[in-house]
Amino acid sequence: MSDVRLTVRVDFGSERALGPGKIRLLEAIRDTGSISQAGRVLDMSYRRAWLLVDDLNRCFREPAVTTQPGGAQGGGAALTRFGTALIEKYRAIEMQAMAAARPQLDALEISLRNRIRRTPKRPKTAIRADTA
Repeated sequence: MSDVRLTVRVDFGSERALGPGKIRLLEAIRDTGSISQAGRVLDMSYRRAWLLVDDLNRCFREPAVTTQPGGAQGGGAALTRFGTALIEKYRAIEMQAMAAARPQLDALEISLRNRIRRTPKRPKTAIRADTA
């Protein structure tokens, strides 16, 4: 019973949200010190990662990430205190929601059908016979 999980997304109106993707990006920036490296770790383009960081920084009163321009010294990115608190708050919400939903999730999981393993289709092979 380990495949069932709860995914939490916090919507701040219709145009702003905070979910697992942005939190994973913040954690990757914290761990790598770089938006581009965080994007690579998450298999995300630099542009996508940068747009998500920009969205986070515009969403809240305080920025979540600060950046240093690149160049010969290399640049980089770091979480602000607020960015670190954002991760902590989101993870706390996630844990509390999971704990509250656990009995219902367990009941749903018990109700699932067994997975049906589909056999892959065999590739079509052509057999040519010489008729000479």
